[in-house]
Amino acid sequence: MVTKLPKVPVVVVGMGWAGGIVSAELTKAGINVVGLERGKDRTTADYTMGHDELRYQHRTELMQDLSKETITYRNTVSGKALPMRHYGTFIVGDGVGGAGSHWNGQTYRFLPYDFEIRTKTIERYGIEKIPAWMEGLNDWGLTYDEMEPYYDTFEKMAGISGETVELWGKRTNPYPTPPLVKTPLMKEFEKAATSLGYKPFVIPAANLSESYTNPDGISRAACQYCAYCENFGCEYGAKGDPAVTVIPVAKQTGKLELRTHSNVVELTKNGGKATGVIYVDMLTGEKFEQPADVVVVASYVFNNARLLLNSGIGTPYDPKTGKGTIGKNYCYQITAGGSQLFFEDREFNLYGGAGALGIEIAEYMGDNFDHSEVDFIHGAGVRSTQYGDRPIAVNRVPAGTPSWGVEFKEKSIKYANSNFPVKTQGASLPHKENYLDLDPEFKDEFGYPLLRMTYEYTDNDRAMGKYMSTITRKIAEEIGADIIDTNEEQAPFNVNKDSNTHNTGGVIMGADPAASAVNTYLQMWEAENVFVVGASAFPHNSCFNPTGTLGALSYRASEGIQKYLKEGGILVKA
Repeated sequence: MVTKLPKVPVVVVGMGWAGGIVSAELTKAGINVVGLERGKDRTTADYTMGHDELRYQHRTELMQDLSKETITYRNTVSGKALPMRHYGTFIVGDGVGGAGSHWNGQTYRFLPYDFEIRTKTIERYGIEKIPAWMEGLNDWGLTYDEMEPYYDTFEKMAGISGETVELWGKRTNPYPTPPLVKTPLMKEFEKAATSLGYKPFVIPAANLSESYTNPDGISRAACQYCAYCENFGCEYGAKGDPAVTVIPVAKQTGKLELRTHSNVVELTKNGGKATGVIYVDMLTGEKFEQPADVVVVASYVFNNARLLLNSGIGTPYDPKTGKGTIGKNYCYQITAGGSQLFFEDREFNLYGGAGALGIEIAEYMGDNFDHSEVDFIHGAGVRSTQYGDRPIAVNRVPAGTPSWGVEFKEKSIKYANSNFPVKTQGASLPHKENYLDLDPEFKDEFGYPLLRMTYEYTDNDRAMGKYMSTITRKIAEEIGADIIDTNEEQAPFNVNKDSNTHNTGGVIMGADPAASAVNTYLQMWEAENVFVVGASAFPHNSCFNPTGTLGALSYRASEGIQKYLKEGGILVKA
């Protein structure tokens, strides 16, 4: 039995960054919002002295319970998909704040090149530079200049710490707080990179470099460099987190009704519009229908696509024909090409750090270098980071060391503070056979099909990784180490081992309804009162962490929802 509740103007599914920003902006405008979150509420008090690596990192307390809901995965369209049983590659948040509570805080803007990638690639290199299998590579439907005000709003709200870099085009304002400190490790990278002619910069961070009060009046303390950041909530509130920024603002308006332990399993519909959502109270097992004028789907990338597919809203993508849009252009990122350094007689105190503490060069990002003589497009950042090495998770040892036993233990201790990463993070561009759909066999605890991911690294990824290995090797040699291990080859994708956690696509944005699921306000072409907000909207993934762009798009979507409530219909770009 499903209990039907009174209709509301807006229901928001998921209370992470996307849902939190939308809820804050709409409630500040006087609009009543019901926010549904499948997990529990959290505040900084939940994390006080919570430096428990086993509990949070290895037993994944802040994450979705994979025994109840997971994804299935395969590497090829002809392969057999199996459920992901433990976290490796992906860490899907659960509870108020979502992944925005356990993220590390690196907060970039995407490049002007990213938003017009197809046009700019063809203009410089010709259409033949884009391989046939990359047919889904398209412009985003808006430019960096149009995105810039939304980036500025997000950075002010989150208090991003950084230094101005010309790489990202014009800026309305500098970052609201100065960059984080430069550690000895970062200074060594800076010295070597500068001597090779590069221009290193401190990574922009949502870990506050100093105390800060944002435009909404939210005050937060500075980062303590405790190293318990990624996979952890911040006990100081120093890390930008929707649970300590936008969600409290929405609550203070009195216009947000936050319902926790409310797991949305389906959107209801009538004709070409959604009529609301059905959710399960995870404490009692009761089912409720929440009617609404506007439905905002703002959960994790996988859950956004899965919810639409299970609700029959939008046309599923078919890799054989290229038709349909829901599930299209799933993208990841690459980390091949990095170098790991080891020293016999130097230490860097790697046990201290912050989630976004690091230094980077931009010369190989996007189209910042001439790609005429290489067989790939886009690029990667080259960086050295100091997140804080925790004793269970981090045991860096030279290549060839056994993975267990006496020698492993000895070298783990020997190199614990005597290693130095020079790593990459590269863009991921769409392949027509990398996509998301519903699994025909496996279901969740409520009987709904799980989401199936089909993904393998592409020729573009492999060529990029090999090229970047020459760059990181050169920097590593300039730094000077006793041992340098360079990863030159991109191994096949392994959902349980690969280390990047940035997933994008599946409900992509664009200017063409035939090639995209949502417009530039993240409003669905096929269901005008549904807005799908999050990194699921990215038509490709850049070489940057996605949260800054997710946040900026969430502010733009909030603007679009307000316009829709006043005007109705499919919105045109302002």
